Amino acid sequence: MKRGDVFWAELAPRSGSEQSGRRPVIIVSHDSFNQTSNWRSVIVVPISTSDNQLRRSYTVVLLPAGAAGLQKPSVAICHQVTTLDRAKLSNRLGALSPETLHEVDEGVKAALDLD
Repeated sequence: MKRGDVFWAELAPRSGSEQSGRRPVIIVSHDSFNQTSNWRSVIVVPISTSDNQLRRSYTVVLLPAGAAGLQKPSVAICHQVTTLDRAKLSNRLGALSPETLHEVDEGVKAALDLD
């Protein structure tokens, strides 16, 4: 498991406007955490195919169909970055290109007001 990998994840239970159910997520946690066998948590950004998410501004990143094995055009919802137990991850779909991962990083930075 590496930063930029896209996995299916079970995002339940959730509440309110949080993304829920089974959906793809992007691993954004540092590889030193991701590759430590006794470190059970990973930090992820959920992915959605909702057109409504595209209106959310600079905290969403467009992911074209085919990127990291995604079947449909999608968006990374960087303002919903969250931590999951690795047990909630299932099949790996693929990995984002370094350029697209950089865009996701920028979306997370914007959402968290980091320089």
